This record gives sequence, C-alpha cells and structure tokens, in this order.
Amino acid sequence: MPAVSVACTVLNESDDIDALVESLMQQTLAPAEVIIVDGGSTDGTWERLQAAQSRYPTLVPIRDESCSLQRSPGPIARGRNIATAAASSDVVACADAGCTYRPDWLANLTAPIFNGNSQYSVGGSYIDPTNSSVWDVASAPFFGIKLNPDAATKSCTARSMAFRKELWQRVGGFPETVFLGEDTVFDSKVRQLVIPAFAERAKASYQPRHTFRSALRQMVSYSVTDGVLGGRSARLWRNLARCLAEILAALALVYSPIPLLCVLALEIYFAFRLDWTDLRKIPLPTLGARLVFSLIVPWVVAWYQTAGSITKKNRPNRQNVT
Repeated sequence: MPAVSVACTVLNESDDIDALVESLMQQTLAPAEVIIVDGGSTDGTWERLQAAQSRYPTLVPIRDESCSLQRSPGPIARGRNIATAAASSDVVACADAGCTYRPDWLANLTAPIFNGNSQYSVGGSYIDPTNSSVWDVASAPFFGIKLNPDAATKSCTARSMAFRKELWQRVGGFPETVFLGEDTVFDSKVRQLVIPAFAERAKASYQPRHTFRSALRQMVSYSVTDGVLGGRSARLWRNLARCLAEILAALALVYSPIPLLCVLALEIYFAFRLDWTDLRKIPLPTLGARLVFSLIVPWVVAWYQTAGSITKKNRPNRQNVT
C-alpha cells in the first residue's frame, strides 16, 4: 500500500483528542505514522496522547512548546511544519483537532496524488446538522463548511488536505508569521505551482459547537486576519456594498418600502445560496438564525477587515493565550 503520513497540531484539546486519534487509526489506508504536535497543553491533552501511544505504535506525539502564541507569531503553522518535517513519507495529509474522519477519508484524499493527477489534494470539511448546535448550522457556509459530506467543495482547509512533501518544501511550508489562515496562505502559494485536486468523500467531520458569541468571535478573528494579510479584497468590497445597500434602503423607507424589500430578498439569497438543498429539513428557528448571522456578516467583515488592514495586529484566540 502507498505510504502516507498524517500531520496534526493541537493545544488544549482534551475533550476531542481521543476521538481524533481513534478515527485516524481506523483508516482503510493505514497511515505510516500519525504525527501530532502538542504546543504545550495544560489540560491533559499531552497525557492522553502518551496513553494512546501505548495502544497505537504508529502514533508519534511530539511536545513542542514553541508552538504556542507566547513563543511564535504563527503557532498553528509552526506545529504543522514540525509535524510535516518529521514525516517519513513522501506524501503528507493534514488533519485537525476538533475533527473526526471516516475510515475511507485518507484513501479518498490521497487517491488523486497516488494516481498522478496532482501533487496537492483538498478535501474540505462538513458538519452533521442533526448533531450540531444551531449556530454551527447558521454560520457554516461563512466558514466554508458544508452540511453534506458529499457536497462539492473547492475551498481549502488544513482539516483535510494532502500534498507531496517536496511541494511543501518548495513553497517554504506553512507561513509561521501568520496566526490564523495559514492554510489559506499555503494554499495560494501551492496553487501558483500546481492545480489542486478536489477529492470526493474526503471531508473532515467538524464539530465547532458554536454559540452565537463564539461563531461571531471566530468571524471577527478571521476578518481581522484577512485585513492584516491584505487578502480577500474582493470579499471586503462585496460586503461594504451590502452594508451600503442596507443603509440606503433604510433611508429610502421615507419614500417607499420597495428598496428595503429588494435588499431583504437579496440578503435571503446570500444567507441560503451555498447550501439551500441541504436545508430542507432544518428547523425554522435554525433557518432564522442563519438569516440573522448572514445579516451580521457584512458589517463584521467590513469593520474588522478594515481595522486589521490598519492596525496590522491579529486578535489571538483565548486558547493560545491561556
């Protein structure tokens, strides 16, 4: 069987680490090794990894406290690079904490590489609407997450991607100066060299367990990071246009409600356009939450992406500060 290593980085993931390891060890394409870099967890994650190593000889836990925000501006990227550098295989697949993987995930994800179709394969991620919070479903499309494991996707995420190690070396690895969105920057560099393959049935099963507050906080963090990196300018202008349209429609109420109704129809389209076929059995309150979150998104993106472009300072998540 072709050799492939799995690389992952974690920090304070004691609630999820066992499920992650179990799912990676049950792959039909058995990985040569599963390398998990712990950035200095204090919640028992490292101890759980050590215990799991006694059951799984191919599990390679590495504790490296430089993979934390106190010691690196890009701790997630650094952890991915350390894990990838330690891999013995020519092909490396990235997995992520908070996810689990179906048994055929690794085989499906790496098939385009081993078939010679590409040096880089992207799988994407999905959530199970029946086992997720209201705000997981409400926020999913705005984070590039699908509601169906079989849905087509062309978005990148290090929750599910694979590449030849030589390609990783050519682009300089994941950028360790980037706190969030390191996979997006890596993806953009790789796509300048090769055309990615979009692997079918290779999505990571993700469980963010969002509340309204945590989903909004994540959107803020990503928007600030986009501003810091100077990326997604088209997205910024598109959301600024939505904000302006809402303001003008509200002002036009003095004369007619028609502009506001037109804007509302457009906002409903933006809220459901990416996964409307998977929302038919979703409860009405969840659909309402999706619309509310969609209405907030352009204001968050416009404000915080602009702020990030001015301050050039990221908003670290609490996990990396603790």
